Amino acid sequence: MFDETLPRGERDGVGLRVGAIIDRGGEVLLLELPSSGPIRPTLKLPGATVEPGESVSGALIRGVREETGLTVTDIRHHIGDFDYLSPAGKPVRRLHFAVEVAATGPVTLSAHAAYEWAPLNGDLHVTSSIQGILENYRELVYP
Repeated sequence: MFDETLPRGERDGVGLRVGAIIDRGGEVLLLELPSSGPIRPTLKLPGATVEPGESVSGALIRGVREETGLTVTDIRHHIGDFDYLSPAGKPVRRLHFAVEVAATGPVTLSAHAAYEWAPLNGDLHVTSSIQGILENYRELVYP
């Protein structure tokens, strides 16, 4: 069902990435990339690049498992997406989905410095694009 977005990305000539919203009673799981600078980097949602020949749902399940150690049991809603340029200057479309996981812990990080369960109604340290995705999610799930 969610994999219909894959041909659209290929047709538009953009790379596809996926992001997962994992909700624990009104708190969402956010990850922090490693940084050696004095400024704290913005937090991100768990996710992955959709590899050639891989489905969107497959990439989402794999990305959550690789980045957090959590197991996706259901993909609930497509929340929204946005386009941006990668650091290499290539167009990317990031698709976001609300997912259910078998358990919300323990979180086991593979490539991130830290994680936090941040309240959806709080001041989140995320990009404006991710803020918009989380607002869409909050309106859908907590009207």
